[in-house]
Amino acid sequence: MKKTTIITIFLFALTLAFSFHAEAQKFPKMDVSPMDAAVYPSSSRNTSKLIKIVYSRPQLKSREVSSLAQNGKVWRTGANEATELTLYTDMKVGDTNVKAGTYTFYTIPGNNEWTAIISTDVNVWGSYSYNEANDVARITVPCSNESESIEAFSIAFEEADNGVDMHLGWGTVRVKVPFTK
Repeated sequence: MKKTTIITIFLFALTLAFSFHAEAQKFPKMDVSPMDAAVYPSSSRNTSKLIKIVYSRPQLKSREVSSLAQNGKVWRTGANEATELTLYTDMKVGDTNVKAGTYTFYTIPGNNEWTAIISTDVNVWGSYSYNEANDVARITVPCSNESESIEAFSIAFEEADNGVDMHLGWGTVRVKVPFTK
C-alpha cells in the first residue's frame, strides 16, 4: 500500500473518531420530580379513554405537605409545569359541565377541604401565572388523613357511579375529586 493511502486512511479514521465524540447527545440527569401520567380506564388497550392527567411527582424528603402545597394558595398540583388534564369526553365536575379538551388542573389545599380547579390555561409553568378568569370549573371537596404516608405525590383514578374519581395522595393527605358523565 502506498504511503499516501495509509496516511489518508489514518486521517479519515481519526476524523471519524473525533466526529462521533463531538456529535454525541448529552442527556440531562433524572429530574428530581419526574413526570408521570394517570389514565382511566387503564386496564385495556382497546378501551376508549375517558380522562388523563400528566403531572410531576415531588418527594416529601422529610418535609410537610403543607410546606410544599400551602393552605389557601393556588398550587400547580405537582411540581415543575402545571398539571395537565385531558378529558376525552364531556364530563361534569360538581355542577359544571366541562367540554372534552385539555386543561390545567390546579388545587387550593386546606386543612379540611381542597378546591379543585379546571382552567383553560395550558402550557404554563407552576401556578405563577394563574388567572381565576380562566377557570372552567371549581369544586370544593373534603380531604382526609390516612395512617399510611406516601413519599411521592401521586394521582390515581377509580371507577365511580356514572364516572370516575380522581384520587390525590401525598404524605397522609388524601383528596378525591369526582368526575361524572
